[in-house]
Amino acid sequence: MSSPFKDLKMSEKNLEQKQEKIISMFDDIASSYDQANRLISFGMDIKWRERACEQAFLFLESKKSLRLVDVACGTGDMLLAWQEVGLKHQVHFEKSIGIDPSNNMLMVAKKKLKEGAEFIQAEAKNLEGIENNSVDILSIAYGLRNVVERQVALKEFARVLKPRGVLVILEFLKKDHPTWLDKISGFYTNKVLPLVGGAISKNYEAYSYLPQSIEGFLSLESLKLELESTGLEILRTEDSVAQISTTMLIRKK
Repeated sequence: MSSPFKDLKMSEKNLEQKQEKIISMFDDIASSYDQANRLISFGMDIKWRERACEQAFLFLESKKSLRLVDVACGTGDMLLAWQEVGLKHQVHFEKSIGIDPSNNMLMVAKKKLKEGAEFIQAEAKNLEGIENNSVDILSIAYGLRNVVERQVALKEFARVLKPRGVLVILEFLKKDHPTWLDKISGFYTNKVLPLVGGAISKNYEAYSYLPQSIEGFLSLESLKLELESTGLEILRTEDSVAQISTTMLIRKK
């Protein structure tokens, strides 16, 4: 069976319809999402999030009374990482907000984080509930690929961040010049991951979307250019050991 996302760029002229399909997909796999993530990443997705939080804290000018927004928060794993790593580094969050357009993903997140966070159902392109220049840290972990109107969302990120506020992006990026290691990880992502994720979630199409979304996404250099055009400054980029996941630390000028 072919994936409904395979020719999404060509078949869907309406951006909202395209976004709605992606949101619906995440609604469908929400209950098994965490289990699938742990298995297909061998538990490394937790480490990648924690490492990103630790790196971000190095660039904070204050560690007290911080306002945190996690966009495309999904089931709340990144918010949980911020809380746990924050405790170790004596970072105090005055307010933590998780934002996601998938109601079912948010339901899982609310059960996971029963206190210490509030949640808003909204898309990344529309953070109207967040005031201008009010956020110290904004993160988006493995969600930027799923934002159809990405440039609109990046402008929203810049709007809500305080001057010198930190943006943290974790993402699977397209490789312009794949190394042998990239080819090995690419084989796993394209061939093995859809089978494992599909078996757990009973939704093969959803996990076939992941490699397709990576292939249709940006390279590191292209994403840097988009960020810089929005008035954001790249502080640091870091690949995971196997060069699968990339962490970007960015500051609002």
